[in-house]
Amino acid sequence: MRLLIFSLALVFLLGTPLSAQTSGSAITAPELREHVKYLASDELEGRGSGTEGNAKAAVYIAVDLKIWGLKPAGDNGTFFQTFDFTSAVKPGEANALMLETGGKRLQLKPDKDFRPFGFSANDTVSAPIVFVGYGVSAPEKSYDDYEGVDVKGKIVLMFRFAPDGSAPNSDFQKYTLPRNKARVARDKGAVGLMMVTGPADAADDDLPKVAIDQGAGSSGIPAISITRASIETSLQYSGWSLAALQDKIRGEKKPQSFEIKDAHASLQTDIVRVTSRTSNVVAYIEGNDPVLKDEVIVLGAHMDHLGKGGPGSGSMVPDTIAIHNGADDNASGSAALLELAQAFYARGKTLKRSFVFIFFSGEELGTLGSGFYVTAPFFPLKQTVSMINLDMVGRLQKKTLNIGGSGTSPAWDSLLRKYNADTAFTLVLNPDGFGPSDHASFYGKDIPVLFFFTGVHDDYHKPTDDWDKLDYEGEQKITQYVYNIVSEIDSMAVRPGFTRVASPAASRSGGGDSRGFSVTLGIVPDVAESSTGMKISGIRPNGPAEKAGMKTGDIIMSMAGKKVLNVYDYMGMLGELKAGDSVEIEIERDGKPLKLTAVMQKRN
Repeated sequence: MRLLIFSLALVFLLGTPLSAQTSGSAITAPELREHVKYLASDELEGRGSGTEGNAKAAVYIAVDLKIWGLKPAGDNGTFFQTFDFTSAVKPGEANALMLETGGKRLQLKPDKDFRPFGFSANDTVSAPIVFVGYGVSAPEKSYDDYEGVDVKGKIVLMFRFAPDGSAPNSDFQKYTLPRNKARVARDKGAVGLMMVTGPADAADDDLPKVAIDQGAGSSGIPAISITRASIETSLQYSGWSLAALQDKIRGEKKPQSFEIKDAHASLQTDIVRVTSRTSNVVAYIEGNDPVLKDEVIVLGAHMDHLGKGGPGSGSMVPDTIAIHNGADDNASGSAALLELAQAFYARGKTLKRSFVFIFFSGEELGTLGSGFYVTAPFFPLKQTVSMINLDMVGRLQKKTLNIGGSGTSPAWDSLLRKYNADTAFTLVLNPDGFGPSDHASFYGKDIPVLFFFTGVHDDYHKPTDDWDKLDYEGEQKITQYVYNIVSEIDSMAVRPGFTRVASPAASRSGGGDSRGFSVTLGIVPDVAESSTGMKISGIRPNGPAEKAGMKTGDIIMSMAGKKVLNVYDYMGMLGELKAGDSVEIEIERDGKPLKLTAVMQKRN
């Protein structure tokens, strides 16, 4: 990646795109448009983190910053702050499966007869096989595929999807994710999992593709998909077929689980996690006040997007492989940040505080870039007085401008309204500082934040999010509005105070652990953490976690006696809890185990 960036930098310095050569300091709609046209062009192929297109975007931005005179704040005197991440998973060479039924052995072929899931643990197991229907344990719905069977030390076989069909409106929808089924099987004591697509769900007997979730945590047990043709013989020895089992379960609406007679599986799984490298682009302007120049205002926007989409990418059309240009998300925010960097640098000696401009990578993978920056900041975080984030600011609809983090400092409300005295915008203020964008990483470090956002639209996370659909005059007004607000923050005699906000929100500017669940623990998971367990990156005031004594940085190791290996385990467990449940939670703090009890709260 460093060699690629260096090579691209030489090319760009010799032939810088037109927009990088602009010299005026005014924030203009034409310049915003030119930035977005390049960043959202097919040439950059969706700016997926770790790709050549993402590196080209980084170089384009760095060249502009260098031409304008900003100083590099990345690694070794460059503009690039580089970090590694898991970008893909693929089957290794050691996958193997042998089925033995009634003394007859069948050696299956990897990638033809079976295939590991991307979340599978790498392990070797040998055990009897138990059929567990759809692998759903939902006693509250009077349905439990694990009732009456002992799966401890066994390999479970189950159908994909749900006992009432594969439709999105299934009554069992929250139980159907393969990863969550693997977690339940592990918690029940199973040592391995085989999943098959029933004939009622698909005419083809194809294996699901290996895909990475946004994150790469293991399910803790070997987990594979298997073809119908490969497993039918074992079932027939017990007098069953997949079609008959599916018909009986759906017809009677009752589980039909049993240990398959004289059936045994020897399974070895090998998933290779591919590590890639990407970079934030970081630059700074040094302040001039003898005292205040040691305080820092951070302005940020993420430059990455979804590449060509596909399963696990976050695309709203995951079955479509096509360039997702991400004009609004977030070429718009990157363009606005470039204009702000140029405008503030032109201020020269009038700036009091120091400014850091960060173009994050890895945001679409779980705010990886901002999460990395706060662990390795250019200036110590204690010197950062505020963080301003622009994410999707290119489609101003009916003058509505959403601003997250409005409650994270007592200074924000009056400041936001002061520069909207002409009612250019209809402000929708969300006090919460957490949310699915890069400002959350800073709020988790007790830094006041503001998050500017014009809303989700029909082209969100689709290949149709193109440069010609943006409202550049509207974006120019937003960027100027941000410029005015930040200018006043710079001029304040005393840094803005910080306030922790108690109430979670339900919009995109919300976040934490509450979205999509009926209960909340009142924490923000650190999705970038790869250690065993799930690290907490933020605690909400007056929430169950805080009342139980949990702290930011704690690692949740188990809940209600069940292991938590990663954020996916945690989210699956949230779906099983209800308000008022008293849950024992084992955490690790400073390397030492600690048991606490939290009472789950209803999601607001």
